[in-house]
Amino acid sequence: MLSISSRPPLYQRLWAPQTTRMQGRTWTPGGAAEEPETPVRKQGRVTVKYDRKELRKRLNLEEWIIDQLTDLYDCEEEAIPELEIDVDELLDMPSDVERGARVKELLVDCFKPTEDFVSELLDKIRGMQKLSTPQKK
Repeated sequence: MLSISSRPPLYQRLWAPQTTRMQGRTWTPGGAAEEPETPVRKQGRVTVKYDRKELRKRLNLEEWIIDQLTDLYDCEEEAIPELEIDVDELLDMPSDVERGARVKELLVDCFKPTEDFVSELLDKIRGMQKLSTPQKK
């Protein structure tokens, strides 16, 4: 039985490069749908709220500490002895006397006078808040 169809003969359907646009996709005779090439944007959410003002203060303090240590040790930042001044640890201490003693203990290898650095550091951390675990929104 012979049927009349609007399709081209079989050999034309198989060999002719036909494409049809459907809803943003390209259909090829092999049946594969190709996605159009568009830049992929990942959507992200901010799930943690930080106190930006306190973070900025902390960053400024850390930069100041590094500058002061390079002057005290008379060297570049990379050559400063392995030393960690933990501001949160200092803030946990009950008094400036204990804080000052802890910083002097850390600077025991420094041959330059450290009293000015210690007093300025204590002045700068006074009133700062300890950085706690960020709070979720």
